[in-house]
Amino acid sequence: MDMAVAITVLVAFASVALSSGEVYKVGDKAGWTTLGNVNYTAWAANKNFIVGDIIQFVYNKDFHNVAEVSLEDYKSCNAGSPKATYKSGNDSITLRTDGHYFFLCAVPGHCAVGQKVDIQVAKLAPSAAPSSPPEAVPPSNPATPPTEGTPPTEGPPQPQPSGASATAESRVVGFLMVVLAFAATFGGLMLPR
Repeated sequence: MDMAVAITVLVAFASVALSSGEVYKVGDKAGWTTLGNVNYTAWAANKNFIVGDIIQFVYNKDFHNVAEVSLEDYKSCNAGSPKATYKSGNDSITLRTDGHYFFLCAVPGHCAVGQKVDIQVAKLAPSAAPSSPPEAVPPSNPATPPTEGTPPTEGPPQPQPSGASATAESRVVGFLMVVLAFAATFGGLMLPR
């Protein structure tokens, strides 16, 4: 096999292995709705979103939509100047950078009853960087569930939950498995002397 072709195939496999993210259906089985008292704040708090993940909004397009908005518009349920609007009823959005993504339903009254979600994407540290112990964080009271419609609080970044680093590690392991499979299949790459 020609060296250039082998390297091209290897790069293609690596790109696929590293670009695949988790897919999260917003609201799980309930989807994106005002029915059933779905607490989107609690739903998002139980996820470890990282760059490359995909969030999927599934809803009845005759009654709902999805608007990506600023923090201020999220807090006030203002959909007057969205960053983006989605109306297909099955919208998949790739999380391309770390930070917050704010979404709400722009149908009047829907955001006010809780049809909004703050997706917080963790900033992953490079795997080669030495790890430092996390800062002390006051324990949360598990008996007090988050209230629907409560806007996110701004503050210092919190320690990353272990699930996100486990996902990143599994992607690295997957990439290494692709490289080993490639090497086993093609007898390794022989470099000219």
